[in-house]
Amino acid sequence: MAGLEAIDVVLASLSKAFSSPICILAFIQGCTICLTLAIGWAFAAYVRNNVIRQMRRRKEDGHSFSFLCDNINDLEHSAQENLPMVSVVMPLKGFGEHNLRNWRSQITSLYGGPVEFLFVMESTEDPAHHAIRKLISDFQDHVDAKIVVAGFSTTCSQKIHNQLVGVERMHKDSKYVLFLDDDVRLHPGTIGALTAEMEKNPEIFIQTGFPLDLPSASFWSYCIYEYHMPCSLGFATGGKTFFLWGGCMMMHADDFRNNRYGLVSALRDGGYSDDMTLAAIAGQHKRLISSPPVAIFPHPLASDLSFLRYWNYLRKQTFVLESYVTKVNWFMNRALFLVHCYLSWAFILPYFMAATHIAVSLRSPYTNETSLKEASASCGLLLAVVLIICTLLELISMWNLTKVEIQLCNLLTPEGPRVCLNSFNWALVLFAVLIDNFMFPITACRSYITQSVNWSGIQYYLADGKVSKIQRLKKTGPNYTYLAGKRLHGKLLRPSRNSFFSSLCRALAQWQQPKKE
Repeated sequence: MAGLEAIDVVLASLSKAFSSPICILAFIQGCTICLTLAIGWAFAAYVRNNVIRQMRRRKEDGHSFSFLCDNINDLEHSAQENLPMVSVVMPLKGFGEHNLRNWRSQITSLYGGPVEFLFVMESTEDPAHHAIRKLISDFQDHVDAKIVVAGFSTTCSQKIHNQLVGVERMHKDSKYVLFLDDDVRLHPGTIGALTAEMEKNPEIFIQTGFPLDLPSASFWSYCIYEYHMPCSLGFATGGKTFFLWGGCMMMHADDFRNNRYGLVSALRDGGYSDDMTLAAIAGQHKRLISSPPVAIFPHPLASDLSFLRYWNYLRKQTFVLESYVTKVNWFMNRALFLVHCYLSWAFILPYFMAATHIAVSLRSPYTNETSLKEASASCGLLLAVVLIICTLLELISMWNLTKVEIQLCNLLTPEGPRVCLNSFNWALVLFAVLIDNFMFPITACRSYITQSVNWSGIQYYLADGKVSKIQRLKKTGPNYTYLAGKRLHGKLLRPSRNSFFSSLCRALAQWQQPKKE
């Protein structure tokens, strides 16, 4: 009983403290963040829903191929033969759970113009090499696809190195170059839609899109889904945006041939993040980045995604904020770092206070502690109820946007595997919202302190915002990348079923490792 009385006193003290004016402001701030996200997702759903209505209307009017183009006349031979050539460059690393299906969707595009596919890898020892060779042989009579061996990077990230080698090897007649990650599952009309926008508006510097994460049974896959959902707001504008996703970028090929704005130099000489570097160049020269509403791609997450791989993925995402091209870019990244960290913990703090108020209200009828009864009569429970309502509105808006994007993906790929919303566990989504926002500032600070990160078995070190040292880890290192369970080297082993505690211990051990000079 003495223990319960002590707990009652602590709860009463906390509840009283959490009813102070500054804590009430923190509650209001948390509710404001929830409602802002809800409104943003509602607007994004409206933009995507407009595309769905237009596609269905065209289908009712007899345009059965509305998933390929807006105007059925664009499918005429006279229109198709004038389409520009596109080179699709796909930097590869490892072979994962969903890669083969993604690669098939990329090379079986229904783009009517000339197109070539360049699969770029660092060496023929990459586990992706055999799978790509088999895939190309299956489609050798139908597509122009080849493997390009880029070798090891020495001055930039391996991904950027592969991209630049792919650009060097692209066809001389290519007008556009499309960079795709191996986790992008294209729709049949994606290349055509991106090209049509570039032709319609030559002022577009880069076109981009964004993935729709499809969580697996793993809780940590829900954390990845939740991390990407706020980011998706910047890509659901239906046009102009300031954000760029490196998984899908279409650009003018001549911009690379002519090293326009020094973009090739910026990428090659110490570049770590392709999208952050190119977005900074676009902002510096006031060039247009566009994200068409049809550029949304289903992205199934690994079925065995663990805490350690989630941690490594967040580290890789926060590490890009440590790279920069110019001082203005450094300032913008540092501001984004501080604002994101502040908003993350400002978002979760009211939930801790609300849990305390609810505990006080539930405990007060069964105690004689006067201070606890007084605390239960404060405004704390009302604040908790308001926060719960705002949270429900946020989750409903997130659910609605996900539903709309799933419908759009199914319309854009009518004969592909159907994407379904029924597999989502929304209790896990709520928990993931709290965990992910708690973890982000921790990983961001870790990236800031170490100035190094392990990306697909390669350790990168930064100095003055650029890659200064590259260390390739021995093949006894991790066998899997972060989201797709990829095999990076050696035999494909089935990952052991580790507990959350053991995963956490390994992550903490990694944290404590001294920085190598």
